[in-house]
Amino acid sequence: MDTIRTYLHDYLNYNVLSDEFYTYIAEWDNWYKGDVKSFHHYTQYNGSQLVSRKLYSLGMAKKVCEDHANLQLNEKLTISTGNNQFDEVLETVLNDNNFRLRANQLIELSYALGTGALVEYKDADGRVIIDYIRAPMITPLSSDNGDITEAAFGSNKNIKGQDAYYINIHTKTADGYQIENKVVAKDKFGIKVIAIEEIQQMTYSVLPRFQIITPNIVNNIDYDSAMGISVYANAIDQLKAVDLAYDSYVNEYVLGKKRIIVPYSMVQIMKDAEGIGTPIFDPNDIVFYGLPSEAVDTIHEINMTIRNEEHDAGIERFLSLLSDKCGLGKQRYKLESGSAKTATEVISEQSELYQNMKKNRLSIDSALKSMVMSIAEMTGFDPYTLEIKIDYDDSIITDKETERSRMMQFVSTGKYPFWRYLVNYENYTEDEAKAIEAEGKASTSFNFGA
Repeated sequence: MDTIRTYLHDYLNYNVLSDEFYTYIAEWDNWYKGDVKSFHHYTQYNGSQLVSRKLYSLGMAKKVCEDHANLQLNEKLTISTGNNQFDEVLETVLNDNNFRLRANQLIELSYALGTGALVEYKDADGRVIIDYIRAPMITPLSSDNGDITEAAFGSNKNIKGQDAYYINIHTKTADGYQIENKVVAKDKFGIKVIAIEEIQQMTYSVLPRFQIITPNIVNNIDYDSAMGISVYANAIDQLKAVDLAYDSYVNEYVLGKKRIIVPYSMVQIMKDAEGIGTPIFDPNDIVFYGLPSEAVDTIHEINMTIRNEEHDAGIERFLSLLSDKCGLGKQRYKLESGSAKTATEVISEQSELYQNMKKNRLSIDSALKSMVMSIAEMTGFDPYTLEIKIDYDDSIITDKETERSRMMQFVSTGKYPFWRYLVNYENYTEDEAKAIEAEGKASTSFNFGA
């Protein structure tokens, strides 16, 4: 059990997840990094001795999570609330926290490690800070109907050269949440709390100041855990198959390099002090290979045939199986220039990828709306009056400009209400859109159709 969970369990008497589940997170993390010791590192007998080998890898675990993150949230994300004054405050907070970049990275890590979290707090200067927490630093303390309702979040900290951990503990009270902040360090005597003046020990809020993000798939490792699982948790065999096929492909080129076999009788021999002769080659030349004259008596070349087509077909088949198991649909990837590329495609609304994307977005949508309400409470606005709308920019699925032009044609012929166009394509709230339409109809300079 690591220092944070040990402190929560042994010193504060919280029930925490066992280490067993965190071993799965560590395994997913190794696949995300593309280096699993038990799989990618092995020994092989070369005829005279065991030699250490490392399997070549396409690093598809990370690629899968990158694609999920880019489909879900990118730099074009827009959030509006119907309150222009708060919208300006919100945009400032998001920009100050580099939100669009960091949230995309958080989703990538959440899909890799199964769980991620957004955590809001105020710094010493009163600015709203958003922390982006990955799974190993999240400790659920209680859950309700599969949702984490209380949790502790950790981060590494260095105090005067000593490694320490900052722990942010969120627990429910009768009228909201209590947030306790601790800094702890471990030494030979145990775990000790370090007092730091600039850190507020206790704060309170009505709304939760954390949001959990997980892939919207069932945790079939521990049904009772509120933590999520990696999108490739059930695709480890497919990840192995891809890397085994890719390693075989690379080794075709390594072993298939042209070799020129030369008998010793045709090369210059240098004798050492004991009279033992060795053939002289350029030490950097790996094309020529000398053999005793009794084994070969003429110069000839070895030029092995590379099985390109067989390996291409095999790797792409395994890539298809992997992308399907990870919720990205079939034929998501193709092998090009020695690496896996995302196939150029239009994602239709009937596709499996689209359906999975919309399903996964439920978790993200809920987290973002809760984050916006938390920021509103922290900045003095009433979160319950907001009409929060999130535009994820699905231009990869549909051509928005073409669709916008087509819907405007429908508006001009009276087939589509102008106010609905403003809501769906210009990010107005329903009340604002209807007011604009009413104003336009009252003016002879506007024509919104029959």
